[in-house]
Amino acid sequence: MNLVTISIKSIKQRLLSSSLTALSVALGVMLMVAVLIINGVVSDLFSQPSFGFNLVVGPKGSDLSLALSAIYRLDKPGEPLPYLFYKELKEHRAVEKAVPIAIGDVTQQGAFPIVGTIPEFFDLDYAYGKPFRVRGEFLKTPWDAVIGSRVAATNGWGIGSEFKLIHGGAESDHVHDEKFRVVGVLAPTGTPNDRTAFVSLAGFWAIAGHEKPLKEAVDRLEKFRYPVPQSLRETVAEPKKGHDHGHDHDHGLLDEQKEVTAIFIRTKSTAGSIALAGEINEDVRALAVNPIFPMKRLMTMIVDNIKLMLLTLTSLIIVVSAVSIFVSIYNSMADRRREIGIMRALGARRETVFAIILAESALLCLGGGVIGLLLGHGIVAVASPIIESRSGILVNPLSFEPLELVLFPVLLVLGSLIGFLPGLAAYRTDVAAALSE
Repeated sequence: MNLVTISIKSIKQRLLSSSLTALSVALGVMLMVAVLIINGVVSDLFSQPSFGFNLVVGPKGSDLSLALSAIYRLDKPGEPLPYLFYKELKEHRAVEKAVPIAIGDVTQQGAFPIVGTIPEFFDLDYAYGKPFRVRGEFLKTPWDAVIGSRVAATNGWGIGSEFKLIHGGAESDHVHDEKFRVVGVLAPTGTPNDRTAFVSLAGFWAIAGHEKPLKEAVDRLEKFRYPVPQSLRETVAEPKKGHDHGHDHDHGLLDEQKEVTAIFIRTKSTAGSIALAGEINEDVRALAVNPIFPMKRLMTMIVDNIKLMLLTLTSLIIVVSAVSIFVSIYNSMADRRREIGIMRALGARRETVFAIILAESALLCLGGGVIGLLLGHGIVAVASPIIESRSGILVNPLSFEPLELVLFPVLLVLGSLIGFLPGLAAYRTDVAAALSE
């Protein structure tokens, strides 16, 4: 009979107390595993090292808010930019490709964010060297839609499905009458694109309520220092006299009335990106930012500190659990003196008795660690739908963090330290005195 078998039999003799002490370790490990998994998901989401574009341009304000709203769709967008500003940037000498987006609405089913854009959006890789792949085709006509993999799975949509938009977000009850038809389903990307429905920007503009009223459009043109056609001023002054100004139309919508939430820009060079960002930010009209920098700031200032705090707390829980195992084993030594004396009388060496106690404490820690690992992934599996519905962050309960492997060597060392003093007490047990009790 080896040491492990003897240790297991010893644990079974004190099954209730052993189970409770192992459970305390399991709870600590469970919390730590859950923290590691969720933190890993958040870190992967917000620490993307590169995008298929250099800059995101939006309204003046917070660079972090701009990145969260335009890229991650986790924040409300600011005041839209005029479409004419996009046309201006598109012709800039440093710009290789400029892609506008318009956001704000959600799908009627599932409340997934809507992004109105142009077909060139899918020419931008969702990450460096990772192009979009689609089952079906990309946007072609004004009422086409391409949906992310999570949208398709959750709503049960496929090519040919139709859906409506809720104006202004999930809390609104105003459903637009227009329907978009799914022509493509994106392959999973592990990014917010999986939970996004992309629609044609022309169709998005054609929906009632998505246009800028003429009076506000004129005011905004003046704010952005664009010339206002005299005919447009006359139309605002006498709205009953309709005028055709010779601009591009989307179901009668003038260029001056079109709005974009943000603009993704891929520049011809890195130096051009820096120069263009400086040029835009010196102006009072818009804000340009490389999204990597505000997201790194978010990770450093908030997410990493929260992770450290939670890991410290869970580590203390494991230490307290280890102390309870130590107290349990040490207090049991008085009841086990006769058992140890019999083992010694049958020929067991002092070192053998010492090793049995160490193996017992190590088994309790490792057993609690295995249970905690399973419970940790289980609690993440239960919490992932809640996290997704409240924050839009997709959490895979089967994802594995490398630090989880470190837990078991640490628990083995911790178990050895716990069992050292009780093992030393067993090592020093006097055989004659133990048998005479």
